[in-house]
Amino acid sequence: MDERIAKLKGKLIVSCQALPHEPLHSSFIMGRMALAAKEGGAWGIRANTREDIREIRTLVDLPVIGIVKRDYEDSSVYITPTMAEVKELMEVKPEIIAMDATENIRPGGRTLEDFYTEVRERFPDQLLMADCSTVDEAVHADRLGFDFIGTTLVGYTRQSCGLKIEEEDFRILREILAATDHPVIAEGNVDTPAKVKRVIELGAFSVVVGSAITRPQLITKSFAGVLL
Repeated sequence: MDERIAKLKGKLIVSCQALPHEPLHSSFIMGRMALAAKEGGAWGIRANTREDIREIRTLVDLPVIGIVKRDYEDSSVYITPTMAEVKELMEVKPEIIAMDATENIRPGGRTLEDFYTEVRERFPDQLLMADCSTVDEAVHADRLGFDFIGTTLVGYTRQSCGLKIEEEDFRILREILAATDHPVIAEGNVDTPAKVKRVIELGAFSVVVGSAITRPQLITKSFAGVLL
């Protein structure tokens, strides 16, 4: 494992993303958000789109998990769903590329196995992270050979509807850790310092926190909501 990636072990990765409909949507702002995250103690950044990654790299020298979120009419998969998004990311060469690794069929009717094989053949040296929503998906991605397994989509897919990563002392995470060989990155609703500490204690390689740090409209809502 590359030394810079190895240094992510036991550390915080901050997801700096803002979609087109959100107030902070801007590569300029995401760059500054990443800088603020670094100053606060982040050891890595997760970012969406080559434009944001390019801007972030002008300001911080931290490993980047890159994704492209894009909707397709024929599929529910939206995190780096096709080779087009992978090629865009390869223009800025993030240290890790993350992609949906759920059981859901990709755009064009492609399976995860088919897509993963093509990406590996074209970019054999690129580190890949599997964004999963169930234990079975994580085990499948591990066997395919993804370099990192993520809990990113727990609770966000049809097959994981109603699941919460923190239930029963992070039971889903513990089962994934016990059943896989590759490093597991805890992500998805790990939204408090206590949860961050616990997932690392349980054996997660590192932890990604997003909205709880970088989406001020949601942070504000949580405070304003108690006054309604």
